[in-house]
Amino acid sequence: QVQLVESGGGSVQAGGSLRLSCAASGYTYGTGCMGWFRQAPGKEREGVAAIDSDGATSYTDSVEGRFTISQDNAKSTLYLQMNSLKPEDTAIYYCAAGFWHGTWLSAGGYNYWGQGTQVSVSS
Repeated sequence: QVQLVESGGGSVQAGGSLRLSCAASGYTYGTGCMGWFRQAPGKEREGVAAIDSDGATSYTDSVEGRFTISQDNAKSTLYLQMNSLKPEDTAIYYCAAGFWHGTWLSAGGYNYWGQGTQVSVSS
């Protein structure tokens, strides 16, 4: 059974940084695309960043240049380094694995999800 557990969320002021982690069990890192998604109150879940087994990455426009996705296959951990945070980045952040369909930043293309971690950015 695949289990994804996010950590590292919290409350920061605008301009600050956070590093999210996603630890996996029952899933082999480096075998497919993994991603970070976020969902703000009243909004749909949106793709933030994704990385495939070759290290290629994709970012949504609003975080390009501020966020960096990476993975440590030896530790079975996915990361999202978030710098220059803005109030509009406030959301619950989820990691996803088991990509099988569509584009990397499409939520419908992933089979496995973590429970989410809250990120709150104040102005």
